[in-house]
Amino acid sequence: MNRRHFLQTASMLSGGFTWASAEMLKGREITSHKWRTFEITTQIEILKPSGITRVWAPLALGQDTPFQRAIANRIECQAGTANIFKRAGELQLIAAEFPPGAKPALTVTTQIATRNWAVDFSAPRNRSRARRSELMACLQPTRMLPTDGIVKQRATQITKAVKKDADKARAIYEWIVENTYRNPKTRGCGIGDIRFMLESGDLGGKCADINALYVGLARAAGLPARDVYGIRTAPSKMGCKSLGVPSEDVTKAQHCRAEVYLHDYGWVPVDPADVRKVVLEEPPGSHSLRDDKVKDVRARLFGSWEMNWMAYNYTQDIALPGASGPPLHFVMYPQAETADGRLDSLNPGDFRYQITSRELAASRTNGRPD
Repeated sequence: MNRRHFLQTASMLSGGFTWASAEMLKGREITSHKWRTFEITTQIEILKPSGITRVWAPLALGQDTPFQRAIANRIECQAGTANIFKRAGELQLIAAEFPPGAKPALTVTTQIATRNWAVDFSAPRNRSRARRSELMACLQPTRMLPTDGIVKQRATQITKAVKKDADKARAIYEWIVENTYRNPKTRGCGIGDIRFMLESGDLGGKCADINALYVGLARAAGLPARDVYGIRTAPSKMGCKSLGVPSEDVTKAQHCRAEVYLHDYGWVPVDPADVRKVVLEEPPGSHSLRDDKVKDVRARLFGSWEMNWMAYNYTQDIALPGASGPPLHFVMYPQAETADGRLDSLNPGDFRYQITSRELAASRTNGRPD
């Protein structure tokens, strides 16, 4: 069956929020209100199908935020069927199924608009209160993010000298930056097993490890926090090559960020993992935390994000619809199963996909940024 779906989710790209001052961001311009529009295309092919084959691909965040708006999704699934699976408004997946003998191939094209996001800590604001249910959910432990035992003990140690939630959030951020490291040998983005990290004393990993540690410690300290799973979409304009992508091929550019909720400011963007990425990878490499560029990024990434990046979802412990395999800690990569079981999404031997990103002029999109 040849099915081609076009799903329009255009929305008004409006809503104001407070930007950080240039002084706070040490001269790096991240305060533009300009929206940028991207088209991200994911092409998936299963090389060794067996029996019924199922494929899942994450879509852009299913709710409007200060930093991202969904515009449209286009799905091409010529030999099977494909549907959008939604959970709690924030998680959206394409779930495709292919019968025995069919060639499992799926193409998903997403259009989004993004704009840089920063919080001005000199101007507290209470107008963006989150729902109580949302905040309570972001205090709960998950399989990989416990909030008891050594996690609670470490959070208490880090924050014992401060009382305000903003100071606690900052103390945890600084501790993460000082004590973790980016491990280039970690597969993919890591798995985020924070209890193991703290008990073993090995605080190395990648973004899904380091930022998960921030989220877990924040929750254990009583601060609502969440991982935000996504993918880089463009080069960085903030002076760091390592925080962007060099071409339109973003297949390996998945990146997890984090948010923490502070009473006077609402949701606040943070990304200690990218500080450690700059330390290791920014040319010429092997920087010190005392280097000016690292200090600049360190100051900026507590309270702001450059939006050359698309958010997929906040969700953890995900049971894929129709899957026979176990739940996933997070969905940031395409996933697939055949009659032989769950495929390794990082193994090109039986699971091939390519993700490309290009920036569009506003007039070419189905939604119009303000």
